[in-house]
Amino acid sequence: MGETWATLGVDLHLETGGDASRHGIRKGLTDALREAVRGGRLAPGTRLPSSRSLAVDLGIARNTVADAYADLVAEGWLTARQGSGTRVAERVVTPPVRPAPPRRTGGAPAYDLTPGSPDLASFPRAEWLKAARRALAAAPHSAFGYADPRGRVELRTALAGYLARARGVHADPDRIVVTAGFVHALAVIGRVLRARGEREVTVESYGLDLHWNLLHRAGLRTVPLAFDALGTDVSGLGPGSAKAVLLTPAHQFPMGVPLHPDRRAAAVDWARREGGVIIEDDYDGEFRYDRQPVGALQGLDPEHVVYLGTASKSLAPGLRLGWMVLPSGLRDEVLAEKGAVGASCGALDQLTLAEFIASGAYDRHVRGARLRYRRRRDQLVEAVAGRAPEVRATGIAAGLHAVLELPPGTEQSIVQAANWERLAVHGLSRFRHPLSATPTRDALVVGYGTPAEHAWAGALGALGRVLP
Repeated sequence: MGETWATLGVDLHLETGGDASRHGIRKGLTDALREAVRGGRLAPGTRLPSSRSLAVDLGIARNTVADAYADLVAEGWLTARQGSGTRVAERVVTPPVRPAPPRRTGGAPAYDLTPGSPDLASFPRAEWLKAARRALAAAPHSAFGYADPRGRVELRTALAGYLARARGVHADPDRIVVTAGFVHALAVIGRVLRARGEREVTVESYGLDLHWNLLHRAGLRTVPLAFDALGTDVSGLGPGSAKAVLLTPAHQFPMGVPLHPDRRAAAVDWARREGGVIIEDDYDGEFRYDRQPVGALQGLDPEHVVYLGTASKSLAPGLRLGWMVLPSGLRDEVLAEKGAVGASCGALDQLTLAEFIASGAYDRHVRGARLRYRRRRDQLVEAVAGRAPEVRATGIAAGLHAVLELPPGTEQSIVQAANWERLAVHGLSRFRHPLSATPTRDALVVGYGTPAEHAWAGALGALGRVLP
């Protein structure tokens, strides 16, 4: 139970934890007085009322107050001297009064339209739990021992079949390495390249600074390629360029276009001719809405493409499950470096995903998610066309985000207006490589996967209010 007491102008809050006995009331009074002193509401030297007076004010026994005072005197919070009464100890150090931190403009976001995450509320909990139970029941005892750096064979086998069928990847289980997500995979590849003597990696003009920073930490400079109406311009790859390039061929992030067929072929030709390595980030390759997904670039030349995939967009980033499909010449170096980095994935999560794929539950989940995200993208495009005719949605109908082209010079003001609306959204400039020579463009990168279903209409409404 709780009761508020006003004493010397200070409100004391008694918490007895449901114990209304004399002991419970005494403890509540002791705690309340201690907190009042600790928090500075009762300053050092303040004289407290007599035990008789406070007992009358509170309607409790005088002995209860006297015992509470005695406890705090023993602890050093209070002092009691004959003729001076009971006072707050002078030596008690109270925290200084600090100014309140400045309020964040607009408050915490009410809606999140930043790209990078699926609808987490749609994670298939029931089916995942069924798969986990089956996987646990069937798991060999060896699954709970020290891990194979390649990952569980059950998952590598399931992935080989799925990637060949769904993404056109040439994937032998022996050339698949399971990782703790895409970031882990890229960190390992970066270290392998640096150990080989590489100093640079060519990247796209637009992408994630997280990925560039990972490569920098591995000791590699990142050099951006140009970008035009056909997407990333791979003509910058040549005899004098870096021996590795990081690409998002199926759906360039964030610009939302596939790598042009001629440029796909040119990138592979460069890798063959120069002995280069293409790092293929296939982050959302399953989600194409206007036609069948474009197959992975790896299928054109498995010996020169490192294929990186992840469950972060199709299921949830919290699973921390990703995979590499490696050229034969890189496998041993990657496995040695993966062991040095130290990150690994839990056996049960790997076995569960293997069962989830093998049972067909993964395919069913992806089909359902594809329909859900296609509907959201259509609603986004329709809402933008109806409320802001000057804004145009660009890129192919794919993935979990769209790019909204804005009138020149408006990106910054619109992002600020979104902040006031408590709408989290990113401008395109956030994703532009600092060394890129590609002309700047004003745009928003709008993620439509993140909001839960019940919040989607509200997020669209907030977006409509900030568009020009």
